[in-house]
Amino acid sequence: MLATLVRRYGEFDRAEDAVQEALVAAVERWPLDGLPEQPSGWLHTVAARRYVDLVRADAARARRERTALRLTPHDTHVAPPPDTEPPRDDLLELFLLCCHPALSSAAQLALTLRAVGGLTTTEVAAAFLVSERTMGQRISRAKLRLREADARFAPPSQTEREIRLSVVRQVLYLMFNEGYSASNGPHLRRADLTGQALRLTRRLHEQLPGDGETGGLLALMLLTEARATARVDPNGELVPLAKQDRRRWDRRAIDEGRALVEQSLAASPPGPYRIQAAIAAVHAEAPNTAATDWPQVLALYELLERLAPNPVVTLNRAVAVGVVCGPTAGLAVLSELESGLLAGHHRLHAVRAHLLDLAGDRAAAAAQWRTAAHRAGSEPERRYLLRRAAAASDPTRRSCDPAHSEVR
Repeated sequence: MLATLVRRYGEFDRAEDAVQEALVAAVERWPLDGLPEQPSGWLHTVAARRYVDLVRADAARARRERTALRLTPHDTHVAPPPDTEPPRDDLLELFLLCCHPALSSAAQLALTLRAVGGLTTTEVAAAFLVSERTMGQRISRAKLRLREADARFAPPSQTEREIRLSVVRQVLYLMFNEGYSASNGPHLRRADLTGQALRLTRRLHEQLPGDGETGGLLALMLLTEARATARVDPNGELVPLAKQDRRRWDRRAIDEGRALVEQSLAASPPGPYRIQAAIAAVHAEAPNTAATDWPQVLALYELLERLAPNPVVTLNRAVAVGVVCGPTAGLAVLSELESGLLAGHHRLHAVRAHLLDLAGDRAAAAAQWRTAAHRAGSEPERRYLLRRAAAASDPTRRSCDPAHSEVR
């Protein structure tokens, strides 16, 4: 609905208000009147009418103000006719529209994820490694900036579209990540987000079959999502990569993902999504954890870190370094993250615990697992971290599996 209104009328702010009012109307009316024969059509029609009402109300208020101040009318808003077009899937187009040049790329990302991508402010904040309050302020400033610029939403030119595509890919990537590893709540994953991100990325790839990074992003999602079923046990508890039953992996998705990796890497010099997809392919090709080509994983993370420096990439590189070069070397890599965005983050504590466990310092590892559990927002992840803490404290337990930490 939001995509359709923005596409037709070119205004994000009023369109968002109109959609919210339509949803409120549904909550009030449907329990009394019953569910409409076509709920989405009902919502679409009501949202379009609410938009028209908002435009008329603003125009009337402007006329009253001009009359009171004895000003000459010069820029009145004319209410458009209600939208009679049938609803269509405009979500990918709306992503492009929300990446408005009036905003910085970071603001474009935050606004699109919050208003269109289906993420809460808390989830968007987790994706950016900032506090919820900071992200809430950032999103509010983005909306204010659009209003101040009187931003109109129209299809971008071809040149502008190419610029916006990089942000759209990142939006889809972050949507998928939040769906695959929910940052908070009772469930480990959100299939609605991963499914939506996969669907839209596939659509984008169909529109841009020669774009290597879009192909790489789709491959990364397919290869990662292929492990989703094996990543959760029958009780909903997290199963790390080393413990997963690889017979439960979706081989069809893996085959499609590997083919896309080969195609995208051959198209042009590799970019960040293609490299991440290549790392996922290395894991997918190994029959078990011991057979994984960890030196290749490490080399790919080193290349990724040169192309797109990021504390999360460094964190994953530390895991690979710990396997290839030993836990002491991995801990040395972690020292680079002590004062950055990941300082105090539960994943940093979890990886440190994993490396300490490998090094044989079980007491320190247990303390780090407990700290990680205390700071984790996801309940299944918190329970997993507490189990690791208990295992590290068990004097009868064998040494840690060198690849027990879950990596992508």
